[in-house]
Amino acid sequence: QVELAESGGGWVQTGGSLRLSCVASGGTLSDHAMTWFRQVSGKERELVAAITDDGQFIFYIDSVKGRFTISRDNAKNTVHLQMDSLKTEDTAVYYCARGRGRRYSDYESEYDYWGQGTQVTVSS
Repeated sequence: QVELAESGGGWVQTGGSLRLSCVASGGTLSDHAMTWFRQVSGKERELVAAITDDGQFIFYIDSVKGRFTISRDNAKNTVHLQMDSLKTEDTAVYYCARGRGRRYSDYESEYDYWGQGTQVTVSS
């Protein structure tokens, strides 16, 4: 059973930075795409950033392009999300998820393991 554990969330003022980490145990992240999602209370969860298994292809939603950076270290079973120039609209619970395959997808059904989520709060 794979477990994903996120860390690095917290409170920050607008313009600040946070670095989220997702560490896997009980299994590997190699050969699997990894994705960060976020969810605001009362709204649907949305994909924020994704990376293929080999790190060759990366995707960001428009609202975070140029501010967020996803990266991975397969040897350490870890994925990171560096978040800079944070805005109040980035406030959400952030989840990492392991893809069933090497490519990322918009569909949550294409992810087999999820972390418990970490709260990010950005205030002005």
